[in-house]
Amino acid sequence: MLTGGAGGRGGGGGRPPGSWGGGAPPPRRAALARLTDDWLSALFTRAARDSGVRGAALIAVGGYGRGELSPRSDLDLLLLHDGSADAGQISSLADRIWYPVWDLGVALDHSVRTADEARKTAGDDLKVQLGLLDARGVAGDLGLVAALRTAVLADWRNQAAKRLPELDELCRERAARQGELQYLLEPDLKEARGGLRDATALRAVAASWLADAPREGLADARRALLDTRDALHLTTGRATDRLALQEQDQVADELGLLDADTLLRQVYEAARTISYASDVTWREVNRVLKARSARPRLRERARERSDFLRRVVAGDGRAFSGRRPEPERTPLAEGVVEMDGEAVLARTAKPERDPVLPLRAAAAAAQSGLPLSRHAVRHLATAAAPLPAPWPAAAREELVTLLGAGESTVPVWEALEAEGLITRLLPDWERVRCRPQRNAVHTWTVDRHLVETAVRASALTRRVGRPDLLLVAALLHDIGKGWPGDHSVAGETIARDLAGRIGFDKHDVSVIAALVRHHLLLVETATRRDLDDPATLRAVADAVGSPGTLELLHALTEADALATGPAAWSAWRGSLVTDLVKRVGGVLAGEAPDEPEPAAPSAEQERLAVEALRTGGPVLALRAQTEAPQHEGESEPVGVELLIAVPDQPGVLPAVAGVLALHRLTVRAADLRAIELPSEVGPGSVLVLDWRVAAAYGSLPQAARLRADLVRALDGSLDIPSRLAEREAAYPRRRGATAPPPRVTVASAASRFATVIEVRAQDMPGLLHRIGHALESAAVRVRSAHVSTLGANAVDAFYVTGPEGAPLPAAEAAEVARTLEAALRG
Repeated sequence: MLTGGAGGRGGGGGRPPGSWGGGAPPPRRAALARLTDDWLSALFTRAARDSGVRGAALIAVGGYGRGELSPRSDLDLLLLHDGSADAGQISSLADRIWYPVWDLGVALDHSVRTADEARKTAGDDLKVQLGLLDARGVAGDLGLVAALRTAVLADWRNQAAKRLPELDELCRERAARQGELQYLLEPDLKEARGGLRDATALRAVAASWLADAPREGLADARRALLDTRDALHLTTGRATDRLALQEQDQVADELGLLDADTLLRQVYEAARTISYASDVTWREVNRVLKARSARPRLRERARERSDFLRRVVAGDGRAFSGRRPEPERTPLAEGVVEMDGEAVLARTAKPERDPVLPLRAAAAAAQSGLPLSRHAVRHLATAAAPLPAPWPAAAREELVTLLGAGESTVPVWEALEAEGLITRLLPDWERVRCRPQRNAVHTWTVDRHLVETAVRASALTRRVGRPDLLLVAALLHDIGKGWPGDHSVAGETIARDLAGRIGFDKHDVSVIAALVRHHLLLVETATRRDLDDPATLRAVADAVGSPGTLELLHALTEADALATGPAAWSAWRGSLVTDLVKRVGGVLAGEAPDEPEPAAPSAEQERLAVEALRTGGPVLALRAQTEAPQHEGESEPVGVELLIAVPDQPGVLPAVAGVLALHRLTVRAADLRAIELPSEVGPGSVLVLDWRVAAAYGSLPQAARLRADLVRALDGSLDIPSRLAEREAAYPRRRGATAPPPRVTVASAASRFATVIEVRAQDMPGLLHRIGHALESAAVRVRSAHVSTLGANAVDAFYVTGPEGAPLPAAEAAEVARTLEAALRG
């Protein structure tokens, strides 16, 4: 295909005055550009001769005009003419150019206009005007090209006060639709915020002469995204801008990078540079436009000052009774003032003598809800003295103030990161910077997730006695993800070192390290363990150690989950964690947990059991659960309780799980127990299953339908595996990353009364049915099940015993785990 980046060939080449460039394109793009230009120039020359048209030119606009064509990109061309030829001749000229392009299979965006028509269309359509800003002559009358370029640039600069706000709004709308490139696992390199469209918008702002983007690193960032798009086109053979998961390893290989994570990190770095430049540039544009709109008031104020001085000279005492000019700078903190809506350094600030100034300026900006001036950050980055280790108390207090400012912490933190101040303050930050998280549950990269967790924790500081420890632990809780192995274990060591560097004493360092080490403990225990088992409560109490640490860990758990994404937290999970914290708090207070005794069945359970024994078949009851305790002013339905009583028989668990899967019911928790009824009721035991379920979508099915299908599943007339397979086959699979294989382990010492088997697998319809079937085949009894779904991952724990109700011997438990894992892999 004869497409690629343009090489500036032709008399109308070059860049718009005031714009910035990315240097020479890679040889492949330059070669394709020259080839494409030569081909189109020859086409135009022959077509102009054959059609008899003079006074016309072929112009590359948009990406082609900038020389940013990737191997599969389209050609964006304007056929410009002076209006002297008749319509038939122009049409003939156009056909002789467009059809050969189409015949070659090249996508083409084309138009035919006079200079006046082009300017009018640009005035009506902002996207057309943006394309024309990069107009470059390929062939024909170069005078026409130069005249159009001059007129378009003049129009753009004259209308900047109107068009730039339109462009700003266009960028915001696109960002809202496409998301932020620097956090997406499958980013659109062109349309997402921080992508190539935003880089083009910055060029347009520069061409307006109204403001300019920070240029440091910007050309390299744009080139990195273009190189990635080139590699994407070459590996897929398609004109696509979306860096899909299944393409990333190939693209990384094409670029000579280590792996897909290295690729994403490079893309995120580039996007972050462009996003930060956009923030700074649009803030400057708005400041300039606001200043222009204020000029009439400024002229009036100048007249007032002139009148004031005239009265002073004349000795008129009334001169001091009128309104005085408003101060231009408002103090925010020592060495920091507000000016023009930004936090800037005071004239008296001495960063070379004040190592705390960067943190004090950042904290003052965040607390005031102001952006931190880029010029101030750059000055601090180059001139500020380094902090001693350990930090002085003032520096530690300013860091805590910055972290506790809430949402306004994020842009200030990003400004510090852009100039390298964060890694100077916290050297281990470099390992998590722009690090992707290949888990659909996570919304952010590791570094942004840490900042978001601190933001969430700032809303919970009134719940804890040591908010400073909560905020710093929130910032550091995943710091170990930049190292191999368990990130909680690695993070504990790093957090201990950083907390000491920040200036905390030994006790506080130990608390922060414990919070980082155990930041997943509460939610994992609450959702995967039996809270009625004293061993569970004692294990958590031993790990936490004190009521104060438990209080902090509770808040950190919530902040971490809320900052992870919607799938990581709910009122249901919150209620489970709160219940666990309450029980563990009792243990820490010296209250010994009661040894579990077989709980008496509730009246409802006993009624269903009697009915099941009488009828010899399953009996069901659906009951809506009450809402969870209000959480941050909100409440959320916990789900629906499904009680099932069945005469004791093999295959109950897989049958019930399969029927629920067929009806698209999500299982959140399950409890199974055998009830021995009084002899006068009748001989035999009844299995009572207490499930908490929710509809995946739509409404809940009727209990009668569930019972009818369960009867068929138990008697073998309902082939659940086949039905699930049919349903899966009816919906074509989407291409995506290959899920890691399932993993089944035995949690040793998790309970004295049962063997705990943990299953981690890709969530899918019927997974619980397959697990139940495998456990039934292994001849173990399931005492309870604790089901947890995090995005696409299922993490389930099953308390199982042998036929006599005792925990399994270690060797037998390991064999059950291996058998279950093999069944799930098959």
